[in-house]
Amino acid sequence: MILNHLFGIYTHPKEEWKTIDKKHESYFYALTHILVIALIPAGMAYYSSSILGWSIGAGPTADIITLTHQSALAMAVGMYFGLVVGVIALAVLIHELAKSFDAEPNYTQSLEIAAYTATPLFMAGFGAFYPELWFLMMIVLVGLSYSVYLLYSGVPIMLHIPEEKGFIFSSSVVTCGLVLMVILMAGSVILWSMGFGPQYA
Repeated sequence: MILNHLFGIYTHPKEEWKTIDKKHESYFYALTHILVIALIPAGMAYYSSSILGWSIGAGPTADIITLTHQSALAMAVGMYFGLVVGVIALAVLIHELAKSFDAEPNYTQSLEIAAYTATPLFMAGFGAFYPELWFLMMIVLVGLSYSVYLLYSGVPIMLHIPEEKGFIFSSSVVTCGLVLMVILMAGSVILWSMGFGPQYA
């Protein structure tokens, strides 16, 4: 069943990592998990930007800004594919970095680590139901913090390496993840400068 580890990684993450490690799913399963969970931030980005609108400023007289449906849809689709490609790229980096830590995970294991680690961050997209920038930033920070915790707790279990090595490995992955995030943001800025920016309603 798709997303069958979702409850476990929130309620008992270390035990769930051990369950994932004992019973590896197929590469297609891990990929499907990413494809499904990435719909949350992309779908919420479309809904909040085209229907709910974002308030700029403070107080009841603050302007509500919305995007046209076409513009919001185009940006949501771009966001969706960017997130999916980002997680897959992170899985490739995990696979390659593991060789330096005397671990030899296959691509499925690497994708599982990337997929389940990214899940809380993607689910933070539900915060867009209340489209206030301060609130969304707080929710994203909580999601990011838990994603980092999942990475640090899951790497030693999934790669079968000591916790000391797992800490260093996870720190390297976090650094690579931040670099990927900067690349995605830079790509967005380039697209905006080429005329693919938002169109306001």
